Amino acid sequence: MSEARSAQTWRLAARQHGILARPQLLALGFSARAIEHRIAYGRLHRVTRGIYAVGWPHLDQRRRWAAALLTAAAGDRAARLSRASGETGGLSTQPYFGNSAVLSHRSAAALLGIGEEAALRIDLSIRRREARPRPGLRIHGRPTLALAEVQLLDGLPVTTPVRTLIDLATELSPIAIERAVNNADKRDLIDPEALRLALDVHAGEPGVRPLRQVLDRLTFRLSDSDLEIYFRPIASSAGLRSPLSKHRVNGFEVDFYWPDLGLVVETDGLRYHRTPSAQRRDALRDRAHIIAGMTPLRFTHYEIRYEGRRVRSELSQVSALLQKRIRH
Repeated sequence: MSEARSAQTWRLAARQHGILARPQLLALGFSARAIEHRIAYGRLHRVTRGIYAVGWPHLDQRRRWAAALLTAAAGDRAARLSRASGETGGLSTQPYFGNSAVLSHRSAAALLGIGEEAALRIDLSIRRREARPRPGLRIHGRPTLALAEVQLLDGLPVTTPVRTLIDLATELSPIAIERAVNNADKRDLIDPEALRLALDVHAGEPGVRPLRQVLDRLTFRLSDSDLEIYFRPIASSAGLRSPLSKHRVNGFEVDFYWPDLGLVVETDGLRYHRTPSAQRRDALRDRAHIIAGMTPLRFTHYEIRYEGRRVRSELSQVSALLQKRIRH
């Protein structure tokens, strides 16, 4: 019995990143005295009330998340009842937090790899209206959170990329939301086109409107490194040599430059190109290049990322015209 109980304990701890809750230990057959004995001898380490780290006390990010999920689930009667079926000994084969608590908002963004967690705070959502405050946790009571909006990642329940991005849009700046959308696309979690379609299902919900504004084709912006990654192959397939980037031409720093063709390509996210002063500055840049006998072109970041075929065709046509002009 002792060996079987020990094996069950280790299996459950492994599924929960080495974190166990007191009700789980009791359900496995450990008495209160046995739990205190293991704490005294360093086999269990208190993380918070009723939550223990098994074997070693250090908490990495995933152990912190598991402890937070167990803490939130401890007050959920449904989570307690979930222990009643499954493995021998009355313990569920699923982690104790089950569907009662999930990582959401910035904590979900951190686990998904699309954003950063708030300092000294873990974001959780629970499927009930009451959200009892707990130190170090921000718990969102969400009785309408659908099962389809939750997934398991590395054994931890977390909101899906679509739900996470909608949640982030309720509290982050447009630039930070844009960065999260870019990161989700880069990690192949969801691309902006699919995200736009997914938002139709959530019309009217908090966060949808600012997220739609960020997804506007005219304001979509890649990071500088991603811009290079996507644009250079397009230029190469159009028959152009590798361009100079971030080079000063006619007193302005330009995005891409081909000295042999006198071709300058500027790329716009357009978020900062709608004000009168920004438009005037762009006009001055383009006129300076034209007066110097060069050819300026402009493409949006969205065109480069999602309309590469058309960008390549236009670059190819301009390149052919410029080469013809040079020959004559």
